Amino acid sequence: MDAVNTSGKRKTAIARAVVKEGTGKVTINKIPLEVYSPELARLKIQEPLGLAAEKASKVDISVNVQGGGVMGQAEAIRTAITRGLIDFFKDDELEAMFRSYDRSFVINDTRRKLPKNPLGHGARAKRQKSYR
Repeated sequence: MDAVNTSGKRKTAIARAVVKEGTGKVTINKIPLEVYSPELARLKIQEPLGLAAEKASKVDISVNVQGGGVMGQAEAIRTAITRGLIDFFKDDELEAMFRSYDRSFVINDTRRKLPKNPLGHGARAKRQKSYR
């Protein structure tokens, strides 16, 4: 079977995953997942691999990710890996299992940063008033 290309997004992070037959190696920007830091991001990325362990051990996954912060990248990677596994194995039960565990595994999170407002320092913050 050929390789499958998928992508995942979160905020401004974009992850592109290539899934092909192999021995269960996962690399992120050419860094093995085992040494990827920080640990919290690594654990988030490993979630779909743990849920579909027997299928994930039959494929090699290579992910390129850019933009955003550490956790935004981790969630984008997670979505890209999940979609890659679903497309590679063409398995509806696998997709249903991922969706029931956490919908953001399969679907990009559309939430974005709010624009800054003219009346304050950020999106929600306003200048303080003093009446004294």
